[in-house]
Amino acid sequence: MDLLERKVKEDGIVIDEKILKVDGFLNHQIDAGLMQQVGQTFYEQFKDEGITKILTIEASGIAPAIMAALQFNVPCLFAKKAKPSTLTQDVYHADIHSFTKNTTSTVIVSNEFLAKDDRVLIIDDFLANGDASLGLNEIVKQAQASTAGVGIVIEKSFQPGRQRLEDAELRVSSLCKVASLQGNKVTFASEEVGTQI
Repeated sequence: MDLLERKVKEDGIVIDEKILKVDGFLNHQIDAGLMQQVGQTFYEQFKDEGITKILTIEASGIAPAIMAALQFNVPCLFAKKAKPSTLTQDVYHADIHSFTKNTTSTVIVSNEFLAKDDRVLIIDDFLANGDASLGLNEIVKQAQASTAGVGIVIEKSFQPGRQRLEDAELRVSSLCKVASLQGNKVTFASEEVGTQI
């Protein structure tokens, strides 16, 4: 997505060789128009997969996930990082490690919202090591539902996330692939010589 790459170039801040800050349009403040286009793009890529539910994790994945859900005309479900007192039903759960925060959270989804006949599209803001998507896929498995694919807004392709998801036989679609953050500069996979995506 050219618009997304431009936004990352203009507003993204390289913290170090592994961390890219995109708080200005994705992780803290949301560019709603951009997220609408993200949702449309995911719809075009997965529209023939019989999607019945969009699944993400709070909080940064919610904006792109809800825009995708709008396009598919299906519910957007997000895994919670804490069990509220109002949640009295049984839950599906998985332990997920956050690369950026260096913390592990047990995330939960109420079993009333995910059923074995669901066809799920997992959406996340970043792909680094793949822990969030793999954890969400585990929740889908616990529900005996099926994962149609994983939609990623920004992939750091120099980290092992994609390989881990593909090893789990998941279809991965990334809208923006960051090949390097070396030298305090964002380099996209599309900019590398001889690279085709």
